[in-house]
Amino acid sequence: MNAKLPLAGIGYGLLAYVIWGFFPLFFRQLGHVSPMDILSNRTLWAFVFVVILLTLRQRWDKVVGLFATPHHIIRLSVAALLLGSNWLGFLWAVDHQQVVASSLGYFLTPLVNVLLGLLVLKERLSRREWLAIGLAMVAVGNELVALGSLPWISLFLAATFGCYGLLRKQVPVDAISGLCLETLAMLPICLAYAAWQGWHGHAVFTLAGDTTTLLLIASGLLTALPLMAFAAATQRLDLAMVGMLMYINPTMQFVTAVYLFGEPLQPARLVSFALIWIGLLIFTSASWLRFGQRA
Repeated sequence: MNAKLPLAGIGYGLLAYVIWGFFPLFFRQLGHVSPMDILSNRTLWAFVFVVILLTLRQRWDKVVGLFATPHHIIRLSVAALLLGSNWLGFLWAVDHQQVVASSLGYFLTPLVNVLLGLLVLKERLSRREWLAIGLAMVAVGNELVALGSLPWISLFLAATFGCYGLLRKQVPVDAISGLCLETLAMLPICLAYAAWQGWHGHAVFTLAGDTTTLLLIASGLLTALPLMAFAAATQRLDLAMVGMLMYINPTMQFVTAVYLFGEPLQPARLVSFALIWIGLLIFTSASWLRFGQRA
């Protein structure tokens, strides 16, 4: 790795992961709104924001160009469903005081990525990577034995975000254009849900001007902003450094859940976290070693 890491890249990466880390605090303010209502507004306003941004920057050519490759559109559409499912799962976790479980899921995500690389991309794993995956599996088994059930929301968040990342990497499109098409793919479902709710007398989208409406509109901006910052960071930093910054988000969620929300942390779950943290240390050291050899 270069001795001189671009400070701008680190700044963009910190911005992205810190915003994601504050998501539980932000969305807790919308606890009186159903997760599907939040998801619908988040999708709509993120789409509106990205459309305005693409228009101002005159970058619609990249979006239009993707329609010439239908297989890319299909992959982005599937990726959008996975991303929307991940958002909905996270919002459900916040609404049901399961932020500790959601942080566990995002800690698992890098190891899920490694497992997907093995199963889908037929990548070869080092002994350290196998050990990291093994520790994660032991952690999940510990949840089943000690707590009596699998950490379904943790596994769901890790699986959906891991699969989303795998599909997203297979489409050569920048973050802004990709987010435009992803939110566009999610919009029909959200609009159908809003129409169904409207038929029953409940307005999903409003412009009332109250605090709730402003927060819902802001959720769209807060969806697009960290993704743009993350894209800028990946353009300036080595993947090993990006991987190190990745742990900021679930760490902030974990601290928020335990110390601000007062969610219980059973000793058995703490054992699961310890196993995963050790696995992540081993995985990170393996990533740095592999990157050093390539350099």
